[in-house]
Amino acid sequence: AAALSGAMAAEGPRSLFALSAAAVSRSMGALERDVWALPGHLLRGLLPLLTVFHLERAEGAARRAGLSTQPIWRKLWDDVMKTRPPNSENITCWRKKFLETFFSNVLHGVLDVSSDWRLNDHHFSPLLHSSPHVSQLTLCNMLQGAVELTAEHNQKVLENLAGSLRILKFQHLLSSDQSIRRSLVLLLHRLIHHGSVSQVSMYSWPVPDTVLLVLILSMSAGFWRSGNALGYHSSPCGLCRDEDKAQSQESAEERAERGHCDERERSDGENQKGSPRAPEEAGARLNSVLSRPRSPPLRNQACEEASSKVPCDHTSIQGGSSRCISDQLSCHPVLRKTRRRLKSAVGKKRRCLRRSRGLHADPEDLYDFVFTVAREDNAGLLDTNSATEGENPETWTTSSRGSLCTGHAVCKKRGGSAGIFSLKAAHRFRSVSTLELFSIPLTGETCRTLCNLLSSWVSLENLVLSYNGLGANIFCILSGLRALSRHPDCRLHVLRVSDVFSHMPCIELVRCILSTFPQLHTLSVSFDLKNQLEGNRPEGNPSCSEAEIPESRLEQLEIRFPREPLHTAFLLPVLKASKSLQQLSLDSATLPCSQELGLLLEALKECNPHLKKLSFHDVNLAEHQKEVLLLLQDPVLQEITFSFCRLFESSTTEFLSEIINTVKRNTSLKSLKLPGNRLGNHRLVALADIFSEDSSSSLCQLDVSSNCIKPDGLLEFTKKLEGHIQQRGGQIQFTHLRLFQNWLDQDAETAQEALRRLKAVCSVVNDSWDSSQAFADYISVM
Repeated sequence: AAALSGAMAAEGPRSLFALSAAAVSRSMGALERDVWALPGHLLRGLLPLLTVFHLERAEGAARRAGLSTQPIWRKLWDDVMKTRPPNSENITCWRKKFLETFFSNVLHGVLDVSSDWRLNDHHFSPLLHSSPHVSQLTLCNMLQGAVELTAEHNQKVLENLAGSLRILKFQHLLSSDQSIRRSLVLLLHRLIHHGSVSQVSMYSWPVPDTVLLVLILSMSAGFWRSGNALGYHSSPCGLCRDEDKAQSQESAEERAERGHCDERERSDGENQKGSPRAPEEAGARLNSVLSRPRSPPLRNQACEEASSKVPCDHTSIQGGSSRCISDQLSCHPVLRKTRRRLKSAVGKKRRCLRRSRGLHADPEDLYDFVFTVAREDNAGLLDTNSATEGENPETWTTSSRGSLCTGHAVCKKRGGSAGIFSLKAAHRFRSVSTLELFSIPLTGETCRTLCNLLSSWVSLENLVLSYNGLGANIFCILSGLRALSRHPDCRLHVLRVSDVFSHMPCIELVRCILSTFPQLHTLSVSFDLKNQLEGNRPEGNPSCSEAEIPESRLEQLEIRFPREPLHTAFLLPVLKASKSLQQLSLDSATLPCSQELGLLLEALKECNPHLKKLSFHDVNLAEHQKEVLLLLQDPVLQEITFSFCRLFESSTTEFLSEIINTVKRNTSLKSLKLPGNRLGNHRLVALADIFSEDSSSSLCQLDVSSNCIKPDGLLEFTKKLEGHIQQRGGQIQFTHLRLFQNWLDQDAETAQEALRRLKAVCSVVNDSWDSSQAFADYISVM
């Protein structure tokens, strides 16, 4: 209250209404219900004087009164955060943006709530009040945030996050002790296994703690040992406990049912013995049960939908398809004895495990789980039998579809399965659909662990591996993806791989990935430099160029070459197999001969009739003017990008005129992006003729970023564009202009006038860029 009065006094004399509103604000605890019933014109003056806690609670009343709180939240952001958020033009709800950032800053101790009266109210907990608005959270360094969130006094905060959080990020992690890892286990179990987190991303971890990394990966994939290891403040997980109760009730019902089945079996036994078809019928019933798909037991009500889509087992019977059979055997007399034997074996094993664990969780449980040495045969690496009742590890064998990177030379060199993460004794919970690893080195052992997890991660839809130093280990990852691709419930559609060094030519890797996983919809392969050992191939691995590519579902293909030559002949099998391709992006490729681009365009026209977006970045097209014009004439393409392609490096004025006339006649092209082609003022002004009165162009978006454009050139372009619009009676489809990184700071007044007039015509996206950084470009244009 004193802070509010001081703030008002600093602003000078206030009206009677403002003084009354301030008094009401100080007494919101008692007057809240009456305040929400105030008329709109009174509520409008009161809202800016509320703390963030009451302002958040006022949302419903403001909406009923026809008021928007967005300007207030935006002002709060400017006053408190004092930064411009990235992509601020895309923020649709400043209330959510503020409260989400507020939660993160308070959690990590970055923001002191006592620094501003609007953030400080002893009636409210900052974390508890803002947690329902948090859909994205970043944990960093020593995971102090995880420790705080799993503290007993924040139990309700964690429950709120379990319902609201969708994206969980880890950044700049450091090694941690056992107690911190236990807090992380509790957090991941609640937010992923029993929550709504669908994406886990990890960033910038130069020397990863293997225990911590494998822990996060395995729990993201839905695997963890239940029981004491998941205790919450010395108590078992409540949600798992409730599930165990439900399962025990189901078991009691099963036993009662089995009793009825026994009676029916005894009464029908003589008939079965006397029937010559009885063995065949029994076999048919067995096959029917084993081939019928079944959802796993649900871990809890909150994650019912996601869990029901995740198969609970990755083993099969005698090499057949992977199926779950528990709970389907109870009323089939021919299977009862087999079921009893299985349950007996598993029951003994579990009793032994329980006795060995003792009453309390062993301090080394995390190490035991993460670093279990898989001493069994490689075929058992995916064995998750302890997760499903009624399955005996000695009875079932892993199917061929679960085979992993056991035959790869790199894996063999490193000792086969030693140290590989074993899924035995692990239970299967809900898993995330997106995994992103940025700048985290992955060793051979970690790659084999990830391979194991990927092979059964059926809920995974997006996988991003960026700057992980994979090298030859990429084949280990592909081995896991190959096993996953054969799973009927596989959902992986997006794969992005980028690194500094390419272990093999890019197109060869693309062919290898598509032959392994033809179900992909989006594939992005990106490398900075060629491998230092040029031509080196992993021992024992056949060249991927020989792999046959089945018909794929690929819709988007992005390739960034490490200055490799683009050979259309090598890319052709990929294009032929990708009949559904709609987007193609080629970056940093070199054209080995003058005919290569023409061959590529012919191949695209023949093989990919549905291609809508084509992008070239950092590809020298200065000597390919004919092909550029052919592309601009294409009647199917809707978006064309020539980014930093040196289009006008050795061109004449006639070439620019041909581009303009071609675009004017093209009715299908919607977006033309020309960043980094040194347009300068005079070429920008000429481009305005695309929208002249005699144009039939449907162009909506034009990108002229990084083109050495000055304020006077932009103003002249604006005036010419206004003239064309006036001639066309105001009818124009042009809606978006991008102007990033141009020299608009050289004459701020002229630039502001040009932008003001442009914004009356279309949406303009620009930035406050320091043009002194572009001196080299300035010299080249002069």
